[in-house]
Amino acid sequence: MTPIDERELKQQFASDNYAGICPEARMAMDAANRGHATAYGDDPWTEKAADAFRKLFETDCEVYFVFNGTAANSLALASLCQSYHSVICCDQSHVETDECGAPEFFSNGSKLLVAPSVDGKLTPDAIHELAIKRNDIHYPKPRAVTVTQPTETGRVYTIEELRAISAICKRHGLSLHMDGARFANACAGLGCSPADMTWRSGVDVLCFGGTKNGMAVGEAVLFFDRGLAADFDYRCKQAGQLASKMRFLSAPWVGMLESGAWLKNAQHANDCARRFAALIEGVQGVKLAQPVEANSVFLQAEAELLERLHEMGWHFYTFIGGAARFMFAWDSDPERIDAFCRDLKECTA
Repeated sequence: MTPIDERELKQQFASDNYAGICPEARMAMDAANRGHATAYGDDPWTEKAADAFRKLFETDCEVYFVFNGTAANSLALASLCQSYHSVICCDQSHVETDECGAPEFFSNGSKLLVAPSVDGKLTPDAIHELAIKRNDIHYPKPRAVTVTQPTETGRVYTIEELRAISAICKRHGLSLHMDGARFANACAGLGCSPADMTWRSGVDVLCFGGTKNGMAVGEAVLFFDRGLAADFDYRCKQAGQLASKMRFLSAPWVGMLESGAWLKNAQHANDCARRFAALIEGVQGVKLAQPVEANSVFLQAEAELLERLHEMGWHFYTFIGGAARFMFAWDSDPERIDAFCRDLKECTA
Protein backbone atom coordinates (compact mmCIF):
# COMPACT_ATOMS: atom_id res chain seq x y z
CA MET A 1 0.00 0.00 0.00
CA THR A 2 1.32 3.43 -0.96
CA PRO A 3 1.95 5.51 2.17
CA ILE A 4 -0.20 8.61 2.70
CA ASP A 5 1.58 11.95 2.71
CA GLU A 6 1.45 13.15 6.34
CA ARG A 7 0.66 16.65 5.11
CA GLU A 8 -2.66 15.35 3.81
CA LEU A 9 -3.62 14.19 7.32
CA LYS A 10 -3.32 17.59 8.99
CA GLN A 11 -6.57 19.24 9.92
CA GLN A 12 -7.82 21.95 7.60
CA PHE A 13 -10.75 24.35 7.74
CA ALA A 14 -12.11 24.20 4.19
CA SER A 15 -15.01 21.91 5.09
CA ASP A 16 -16.46 19.91 7.95
CA ASN A 17 -16.69 17.10 5.38
CA TYR A 18 -12.92 16.69 5.78
CA ALA A 19 -13.36 15.15 9.25
CA GLY A 20 -13.37 11.43 9.90
CA ILE A 21 -15.96 9.29 11.70
CA CYS A 22 -16.60 10.00 15.37
CA PRO A 23 -16.22 7.09 17.83
CA GLU A 24 -19.92 6.78 18.61
CA ALA A 25 -20.87 6.36 14.94
CA ARG A 26 -17.98 4.02 14.22
CA MET A 27 -18.70 1.75 17.21
CA ALA A 28 -22.36 1.46 16.23
CA MET A 29 -21.38 0.55 12.69
CA ASP A 30 -18.93 -2.06 14.03
CA ALA A 31 -21.70 -3.54 16.18
CA ALA A 32 -24.02 -3.72 13.16
CA ASN A 33 -21.29 -5.59 11.29
CA ARG A 34 -21.30 -8.54 13.69
CA GLY A 35 -23.29 -11.16 11.85
CA HIS A 36 -26.14 -11.01 9.36
CA ALA A 37 -29.22 -8.78 9.28
CA THR A 38 -32.25 -8.51 7.01
CA ALA A 39 -31.73 -6.31 3.95
CA TYR A 40 -33.41 -3.15 2.62
CA GLY A 41 -34.19 -1.57 5.98
CA ASP A 42 -36.14 -4.45 7.49
CA ASP A 43 -33.58 -4.83 10.27
CA PRO A 44 -33.38 -4.06 14.00
CA TRP A 45 -30.86 -1.23 13.54
CA THR A 46 -33.07 0.74 11.18
CA GLU A 47 -36.07 0.29 13.45
CA LYS A 48 -34.04 1.36 16.47
CA ALA A 49 -32.68 4.45 14.70
CA ALA A 50 -36.15 5.53 13.59
CA ASP A 51 -37.46 5.13 17.13
CA ALA A 52 -34.50 7.14 18.46
CA PHE A 53 -35.47 10.00 16.15
CA ARG A 54 -39.07 9.85 17.34
CA LYS A 55 -37.89 10.02 20.93
CA LEU A 56 -35.52 12.92 20.23
CA PHE A 57 -38.17 14.93 18.38
CA GLU A 58 -40.95 13.98 20.80
CA THR A 59 -43.35 13.02 18.03
CA ASP A 60 -44.39 10.06 15.89
CA CYS A 61 -42.72 11.14 12.65
CA GLU A 62 -41.93 9.10 9.54
CA VAL A 63 -38.18 8.49 9.18
CA TYR A 64 -36.15 7.51 6.11
CA PHE A 65 -32.41 7.12 5.56
CA VAL A 66 -30.56 8.15 2.40
CA PHE A 67 -26.94 8.41 1.37
CA ASN A 68 -26.44 12.17 1.06
CA GLY A 69 -27.91 15.63 1.41
CA THR A 70 -28.62 16.19 -2.26
CA ALA A 71 -30.86 13.12 -2.32
CA ALA A 72 -32.48 14.03 1.00
CA ASN A 73 -33.40 17.56 -0.06
CA SER A 74 -34.36 16.72 -3.62
CA LEU A 75 -36.55 13.73 -2.80
CA ALA A 76 -38.18 15.54 0.12
CA LEU A 77 -39.09 18.51 -2.06
CA ALA A 78 -40.29 16.20 -4.82
CA SER A 79 -42.66 14.60 -2.32
CA LEU A 80 -44.20 18.03 -1.67
CA CYS A 81 -44.66 19.06 -5.31
CA GLN A 82 -46.04 18.07 -8.66
CA SER A 83 -44.09 18.95 -11.79
CA TYR A 84 -46.15 22.09 -12.34
CA HIS A 85 -45.46 23.41 -8.84
CA SER A 86 -42.67 25.68 -7.60
CA VAL A 87 -40.51 25.90 -4.48
CA ILE A 88 -39.65 29.25 -2.88
CA CYS A 89 -36.05 29.47 -1.68
CA CYS A 90 -33.33 31.99 -0.90
CA ASP A 91 -30.79 32.93 -3.57
CA GLN A 92 -28.02 31.57 -1.34
CA SER A 93 -29.80 28.34 -0.36
CA HIS A 94 -28.02 25.06 -0.99
CA VAL A 95 -30.81 23.76 -3.24
CA GLU A 96 -30.29 26.77 -5.50
CA THR A 97 -26.49 27.02 -5.55
CA ASP A 98 -25.12 23.51 -4.97
CA GLU A 99 -27.53 20.75 -5.97
CA CYS A 100 -26.83 20.71 -9.73
CA GLY A 101 -30.54 20.96 -10.55
CA ALA A 102 -31.39 17.84 -8.54
CA PRO A 103 -34.56 19.29 -6.93
CA GLU A 104 -35.94 20.11 -10.37
CA PHE A 105 -34.82 16.74 -11.75
CA PHE A 106 -36.40 14.55 -9.07
CA SER A 107 -39.65 16.54 -9.07
CA ASN A 108 -39.90 16.20 -12.86
CA GLY A 109 -39.54 19.93 -13.32
CA SER A 110 -40.80 21.83 -10.27
CA LYS A 111 -39.26 25.29 -10.56
CA LEU A 112 -37.24 27.03 -7.85
CA LEU A 113 -38.51 30.57 -7.24
CA VAL A 114 -35.52 32.47 -5.88
CA ALA A 115 -35.78 35.35 -3.42
CA PRO A 116 -32.83 37.76 -3.02
CA SER A 117 -31.28 38.08 0.44
CA VAL A 118 -28.55 39.99 2.22
CA ASP A 119 -27.46 37.40 4.76
CA GLY A 120 -28.71 34.12 3.30
CA LYS A 121 -31.98 34.15 5.22
CA LEU A 122 -35.41 33.85 3.64
CA THR A 123 -37.98 36.29 5.06
CA PRO A 124 -41.77 36.16 5.35
CA ASP A 125 -42.05 39.26 3.15
CA ALA A 126 -39.98 37.63 0.40
CA ILE A 127 -42.10 34.48 0.58
CA HIS A 128 -45.30 36.51 0.43
CA GLU A 129 -44.08 38.50 -2.56
CA LEU A 130 -43.26 35.38 -4.57
CA ALA A 131 -46.40 33.56 -3.47
CA ILE A 132 -48.69 36.30 -4.82
CA LYS A 133 -46.55 37.42 -7.77
CA ARG A 134 -48.76 35.58 -10.24
CA ASN A 135 -51.71 33.21 -10.02
CA ASP A 136 -52.40 32.52 -13.67
CA ILE A 137 -52.16 29.09 -15.24
CA HIS A 138 -49.04 30.04 -17.21
CA TYR A 139 -46.91 30.30 -14.04
CA PRO A 140 -45.65 27.42 -11.86
CA LYS A 141 -47.89 27.34 -8.80
CA PRO A 142 -46.02 27.87 -5.47
CA ARG A 143 -46.38 24.76 -3.35
CA ALA A 144 -43.47 24.67 -0.89
CA VAL A 145 -40.85 26.76 0.88
CA THR A 146 -37.38 25.58 1.84
CA VAL A 147 -35.05 27.11 4.42
CA THR A 148 -31.43 26.16 5.12
CA GLN A 149 -30.67 25.86 8.85
CA PRO A 150 -28.00 27.09 9.44
CA THR A 151 -27.77 29.11 6.23
CA GLU A 152 -24.95 28.87 3.73
CA THR A 153 -23.55 32.03 5.34
CA GLY A 154 -23.55 30.50 8.81
CA ARG A 155 -26.59 32.37 10.12
CA VAL A 156 -29.14 30.57 12.30
CA TYR A 157 -32.88 31.17 12.05
CA THR A 158 -34.32 31.88 15.48
CA ILE A 159 -37.45 30.10 16.66
CA GLU A 160 -39.38 33.34 16.21
CA GLU A 161 -38.15 33.69 12.62
CA LEU A 162 -39.14 30.12 11.81
CA ARG A 163 -42.59 30.59 13.27
CA ALA A 164 -43.07 33.76 11.24
CA ILE A 165 -42.04 31.87 8.08
CA SER A 166 -44.39 29.02 8.99
CA ALA A 167 -47.26 31.47 9.48
CA ILE A 168 -46.84 32.96 6.00
CA CYS A 169 -46.56 29.43 4.55
CA LYS A 170 -49.85 28.44 6.15
CA ARG A 171 -51.44 31.66 4.90
CA HIS A 172 -50.59 30.70 1.32
CA GLY A 173 -51.05 26.92 1.63
CA LEU A 174 -47.33 26.14 1.33
CA SER A 175 -45.48 23.22 2.91
CA LEU A 176 -42.29 24.08 4.83
CA HIS A 177 -39.09 22.07 4.29
CA MET A 178 -35.89 22.51 6.27
CA ASP A 179 -32.48 21.65 4.82
CA GLY A 180 -30.66 20.71 8.01
CA ALA A 181 -27.26 19.56 6.75
CA ARG A 182 -25.90 21.20 9.92
CA PHE A 183 -29.12 21.01 11.92
CA ALA A 184 -27.26 19.87 15.04
CA ASN A 185 -25.10 23.00 14.94
CA ALA A 186 -28.22 25.16 14.82
CA CYS A 187 -29.67 23.35 17.86
CA ALA A 188 -26.41 23.80 19.74
CA GLY A 189 -26.19 27.44 18.72
CA LEU A 190 -29.67 28.31 19.91
CA GLY A 191 -29.73 25.92 22.85
CA CYS A 192 -33.20 24.73 21.85
CA SER A 193 -34.77 21.31 21.40
CA PRO A 194 -35.08 19.66 17.97
CA ALA A 195 -38.85 19.63 18.42
CA ASP A 196 -39.00 23.37 19.08
CA MET A 197 -36.94 24.11 15.97
CA THR A 198 -39.03 21.93 13.70
CA TRP A 199 -42.60 20.70 14.03
CA ARG A 200 -43.49 22.96 16.94
CA SER A 201 -42.43 25.88 14.74
CA GLY A 202 -44.40 24.62 11.75
CA VAL A 203 -41.77 22.68 9.80
CA ASP A 204 -43.34 19.82 7.83
CA VAL A 205 -40.21 17.99 6.63
CA LEU A 206 -36.62 18.02 7.92
CA CYS A 207 -33.46 16.69 6.30
CA PHE A 208 -31.15 16.01 9.26
CA GLY A 209 -27.49 15.87 8.28
CA GLY A 210 -25.24 13.15 9.69
CA THR A 211 -22.19 13.42 7.42
CA LYS A 212 -21.11 16.84 8.70
CA ASN A 213 -21.88 15.83 12.28
CA GLY A 214 -19.40 12.95 12.56
CA MET A 215 -20.80 10.14 10.42
CA ALA A 216 -19.15 8.60 7.37
CA VAL A 217 -22.22 8.91 5.18
CA GLY A 218 -25.96 9.26 5.56
CA GLU A 219 -28.78 11.73 6.16
CA ALA A 220 -32.21 11.25 7.69
CA VAL A 221 -35.46 12.58 6.23
CA LEU A 222 -38.16 13.21 8.84
CA PHE A 223 -41.78 13.84 7.87
CA PHE A 224 -43.66 15.45 10.76
CA ASP A 225 -46.77 15.48 8.58
CA ARG A 226 -47.02 11.77 7.81
CA GLY A 227 -49.40 12.37 4.91
CA LEU A 228 -46.60 14.04 2.98
CA ALA A 229 -44.53 10.84 3.14
CA ALA A 230 -46.86 8.85 0.87
CA ASP A 231 -44.80 6.60 -1.41
CA PHE A 232 -41.52 8.20 -0.27
CA ASP A 233 -40.01 4.72 -0.01
CA TYR A 234 -40.70 4.27 -3.73
CA ARG A 235 -39.01 7.60 -4.49
CA CYS A 236 -35.94 6.44 -2.58
CA LYS A 237 -35.83 3.16 -4.47
CA GLN A 238 -36.23 4.81 -7.87
CA ALA A 239 -33.51 7.35 -7.06
CA GLY A 240 -30.99 4.70 -6.03
CA GLN A 241 -31.24 5.64 -2.36
CA LEU A 242 -32.59 2.36 -0.97
CA ALA A 243 -29.51 0.76 0.56
CA SER A 244 -29.54 -3.01 0.44
CA LYS A 245 -27.44 -3.10 3.62
CA MET A 246 -29.47 -0.31 5.19
CA ARG A 247 -28.19 -1.05 8.68
CA PHE A 248 -24.90 0.62 7.78
CA LEU A 249 -26.76 3.87 7.10
CA SER A 250 -29.02 3.62 10.14
CA ALA A 251 -26.79 2.06 12.83
CA PRO A 252 -24.48 5.10 13.15
CA TRP A 253 -27.55 7.18 13.97
CA VAL A 254 -28.26 4.87 16.90
CA GLY A 255 -24.80 5.59 18.26
CA MET A 256 -25.12 9.32 17.61
CA LEU A 257 -28.59 9.80 19.09
CA GLU A 258 -28.48 7.44 22.07
CA SER A 259 -25.11 8.75 23.26
CA GLY A 260 -25.91 12.41 22.67
CA ALA A 261 -22.90 12.69 20.35
CA TRP A 262 -25.01 14.51 17.74
CA LEU A 263 -25.24 17.52 20.07
CA LYS A 264 -21.83 17.17 21.71
CA ASN A 265 -20.12 17.10 18.32
CA ALA A 266 -22.02 20.17 17.16
CA GLN A 267 -21.28 22.09 20.34
CA HIS A 268 -17.56 21.41 20.00
CA ALA A 269 -17.56 22.58 16.39
CA ASN A 270 -19.46 25.74 17.34
CA ASP A 271 -17.07 26.40 20.23
CA CYS A 272 -14.12 26.08 17.88
CA ALA A 273 -15.67 28.60 15.49
CA ARG A 274 -16.09 31.07 18.34
CA ARG A 275 -12.51 30.44 19.49
CA PHE A 276 -11.26 31.15 15.98
CA ALA A 277 -13.31 34.35 15.74
CA ALA A 278 -12.02 35.57 19.10
CA LEU A 279 -8.38 34.93 18.14
CA ILE A 280 -8.57 36.89 14.90
CA GLU A 281 -10.43 39.81 16.46
CA GLY A 282 -8.43 42.99 15.99
CA VAL A 283 -6.05 41.54 13.40
CA GLN A 284 -5.26 44.29 10.93
CA GLY A 285 -6.85 43.87 7.49
CA VAL A 286 -9.22 41.10 8.60
CA LYS A 287 -12.83 41.33 9.72
CA LEU A 288 -15.81 39.08 10.18
CA ALA A 289 -18.20 39.10 7.24
CA GLN A 290 -21.02 37.50 9.25
CA PRO A 291 -21.83 36.98 12.94
CA VAL A 292 -20.60 33.59 14.20
CA GLU A 293 -23.73 31.59 15.08
CA ALA A 294 -22.82 27.99 14.28
CA ASN A 295 -19.65 26.19 13.11
CA SER A 296 -18.51 28.53 10.34
CA VAL A 297 -16.54 31.76 10.23
CA PHE A 298 -16.51 34.06 7.20
CA LEU A 299 -13.63 36.50 6.88
CA GLN A 300 -13.18 39.53 4.68
CA ALA A 301 -9.52 40.03 3.75
CA GLU A 302 -7.39 41.14 0.82
CA ALA A 303 -6.82 38.51 -1.87
CA GLU A 304 -3.03 38.77 -1.40
CA LEU A 305 -3.32 37.81 2.27
CA LEU A 306 -5.57 34.84 1.52
CA GLU A 307 -3.22 33.67 -1.22
CA ARG A 308 -0.27 33.82 1.14
CA LEU A 309 -2.13 31.66 3.65
CA HIS A 310 -2.85 29.15 0.87
CA GLU A 311 0.86 29.11 0.04
CA MET A 312 1.60 28.33 3.68
CA GLY A 313 -0.47 25.16 3.32
CA TRP A 314 -3.82 26.24 4.71
CA HIS A 315 -6.96 25.07 2.91
CA PHE A 316 -10.17 27.10 2.89
CA TYR A 317 -12.72 28.21 0.33
CA THR A 318 -13.39 31.74 -0.89
CA PHE A 319 -16.94 32.33 -2.08
CA ILE A 320 -20.24 34.05 -1.22
CA GLY A 321 -19.35 37.68 -1.77
CA GLY A 322 -15.62 37.01 -1.78
CA ALA A 323 -15.43 36.05 1.90
CA ALA A 324 -13.13 33.25 3.02
CA ARG A 325 -15.03 30.45 4.75
CA PHE A 326 -13.58 28.46 7.65
CA MET A 327 -15.52 25.40 8.84
CA PHE A 328 -15.07 23.55 12.12
CA ALA A 329 -15.93 19.92 12.82
CA TRP A 330 -16.56 17.51 15.67
CA ASP A 331 -12.83 16.82 15.95
CA SER A 332 -11.37 20.27 15.26
CA ASP A 333 -8.16 20.68 17.26
CA PRO A 334 -7.75 23.97 19.14
CA GLU A 335 -3.99 23.72 18.59
CA ARG A 336 -4.49 23.78 14.80
CA ILE A 337 -6.75 26.80 15.20
CA ASP A 338 -4.05 28.52 17.23
CA ALA A 339 -1.43 27.61 14.61
CA PHE A 340 -3.49 29.13 11.81
CA CYS A 341 -4.08 32.31 13.78
CA ARG A 342 -0.34 32.63 14.44
CA ASP A 343 0.34 32.35 10.71
CA LEU A 344 -2.39 34.85 9.97
CA LYS A 345 -0.93 37.37 12.40
CA GLU A 346 2.55 36.77 10.97
CA CYS A 347 1.21 37.55 7.48
CA THR A 348 -0.33 40.81 8.67
CA ALA A 349 2.54 41.99 10.86
